[in-house]
Amino acid sequence: MEYIKITKENIDLEHICCAMSGKQSLAKKEWMKNRFEDGLVFYRSKERGKCFIEYIPAENAWIPIEAGGYIYINCLWIAGAMKGHGYSDDLISECIRDAKETEKKGICILSSEGRKKEFLSDSKYLEHKGFAVADTSEPGITLMYLPFDKNAEPPRFKECAKHPKTDENGFVLYYTDQCPFTYYWVPKVQEAAKENNIPLKVIHITDKSSARNAPSPVTTYALFYNGKFITHAIQSDKKFLKLAGETGEIKSFPVV
Repeated sequence: MEYIKITKENIDLEHICCAMSGKQSLAKKEWMKNRFEDGLVFYRSKERGKCFIEYIPAENAWIPIEAGGYIYINCLWIAGAMKGHGYSDDLISECIRDAKETEKKGICILSSEGRKKEFLSDSKYLEHKGFAVADTSEPGITLMYLPFDKNAEPPRFKECAKHPKTDENGFVLYYTDQCPFTYYWVPKVQEAAKENNIPLKVIHITDKSSARNAPSPVTTYALFYNGKFITHAIQSDKKFLKLAGETGEIKSFPVV
């Protein structure tokens, strides 16, 4: 498999592999354009499909972690017909090569305890590649790392990420434009909440400082209810209404 590096020079001409296209893809591309100066790297398969890796120096990652000297992998996604051909190994190897060439301490990425969770990397695969758990947050989301020196200090979550909570009642949603799915689904969830009189406050994170101090181990999407972290998985309007029904905010699950 051949791979293409997406840069500020070619990003307007190249697709970025995500399942969303059109305006959703454009929002993601704009987010990326503003990150290249921070060291963002994005490789995708030359063959069109869901096969890519995106990473950045951890100091510039939009996530509440302390990981100076590490590379943080924003996303490693191999899906559909691309799975099962060793492409994950290719992309991880390129990230490792890049990190060593730039004299980093290692690389790190989000995963989860137990079974694989949506939008997070597979812990079993990462363990197979030599990763270990560096830190764990209350929702069972883990920060895994691959140090190049066994004596390297492990990265860790900031306190706001280890114990995610808000001080507000009702639903509170934090999100960024880092994932194109948010551009599509957040407005639909907002409309569903409005139509069903469900209390929902939406906070669009648009800068690195806010992201690095957000009250969640995941910043692309973090949904809270009455102060408690509920999920990092991006909700469709139907899934959100089902959640609202389970909390008692609506008496029954409306047909959408």
